[in-house]
Amino acid sequence: MQRLKSRAQFQAVMSGSTVSRSAHFVLHRLPLDTPDAAPSPGAGSRSETSTGPGSERPQALFAVRDVWMGALVPKRWAKRAVTRNTIKRQIYAVSASFESRLPVAAHVVRLRAGFDRQQFISASSPQLKLAVHGELEQLFARAAA
Repeated sequence: MQRLKSRAQFQAVMSGSTVSRSAHFVLHRLPLDTPDAAPSPGAGSRSETSTGPGSERPQALFAVRDVWMGALVPKRWAKRAVTRNTIKRQIYAVSASFESRLPVAAHVVRLRAGFDRQQFISASSPQLKLAVHGELEQLFARAAA
């Protein structure tokens, strides 16, 4: 599984379709099995192809044809860095367990609502980890089906 790193990759996936939603998360997907996504076998010099830094084609953003994953956890919904990092770790852990069931595409899991700070007092409590893990498993199960 590859990880999304650049802003352009995240923006491309976010412009794709919404595959699954839960109370706190949403899963976006950009299929990579389109004809433009795979590098053309006869592509010669760099001037013949438009996959340079300024290109908007998927093959420029996703050179490897694999499952790509990104996590988007805004400060708006998770104020503390500890909480954001905990949620991101959970996203990558659950997505790794679902990797074989996911199609070859780029995915972004986005936190769309905050977890109640009255219920989860600690920034990185076992209860929060369990709640996030359970909800992410449901999110990926619906997307894989």
